Amino acid sequence: MKHVIALDVGGTGMKAALVGADGELLHRARRATGRERGPDAVVADILDFAAELRAHGADRFGVPASAAGVAVPGIVDDTRGIAVYSANLGWRDVPLRALLGERLGGVPVALGHDVRTGGLAEGRIGAGRGADRFLFVALGTGIAGAIGIAGRVEAGAHGFAGEIGHIVVRPDGAACPCGQRGCLERYASAAAVSEAWAAACGDPGADAADCAKAVESGDARARAIWQEAVDALADGLLTALTLLDPRTVIIGGGLAEAGETLFTPLREAVRRRITFQKLPSLVPAALGDAAGCLGAGLLAWDLLASTDPSEVTT
Repeated sequence: MKHVIALDVGGTGMKAALVGADGELLHRARRATGRERGPDAVVADILDFAAELRAHGADRFGVPASAAGVAVPGIVDDTRGIAVYSANLGWRDVPLRALLGERLGGVPVALGHDVRTGGLAEGRIGAGRGADRFLFVALGTGIAGAIGIAGRVEAGAHGFAGEIGHIVVRPDGAACPCGQRGCLERYASAAAVSEAWAAACGDPGADAADCAKAVESGDARARAIWQEAVDALADGLLTALTLLDPRTVIIGGGLAEAGETLFTPLREAVRRRITFQKLPSLVPAALGDAAGCLGAGLLAWDLLASTDPSEVTT
């Protein structure tokens, strides 16, 4: 059976799969990233994991994987196949596509940014299925996004497209590690809500999920913090709607796990802000933590579809 390898590399763990032509997850596996041993060890672990997946596929399906897709955090040069920078993994200019291709016997390898790759899966086969234009926004430790156009995700000229978390929504506001002040992710990320709620309730271990529960129970402090995050997110989304005019906005990440505690006030906040803009469907992500793997698989299949068969080793 023809299949591809899909790898979703995170700061602490890797999720992997063998993916069939119809998007079916034929085999799934997980492994620690091993970043405590340094950036070179992370690369070695990725290569070893990929080689094991190739061997498993060859043994189970009679042929090795036809291609591989890998999603990584940080700044990615999709065109050259280089992981340019990742603070989580300590990487700078890692030629991951070439290294994986060599380790996997010369098969084509697609490299993508983790959020854009997850967004590709959500837009094509998840919550945005059927939408010709979508915007995927992940509300996690930070905030990142993916701009979907006709089933593809736009990376931009330099690999920075979709960085909605660094839209300035509060001029002269909180300092952001990116060097700006008032960035969206300083107000509406899961990390920002966790920090604000921990300070307000006096529990350093409290997080955004705890804040959401307090909102649901009617706590006034939690409601104020939550509303500040919702308002900031609505302001950021208004800018995105004005520039991109998506048909569907898909919200994922840790903060989206609050469900309608987030989506009900967010939809209303966005509705109040629009003037000439068209109100898109605003929906929760559907694929959960499988999105990255599924997206990496889609990248691999897309690469196969655009590759001369004579250049593919199987």
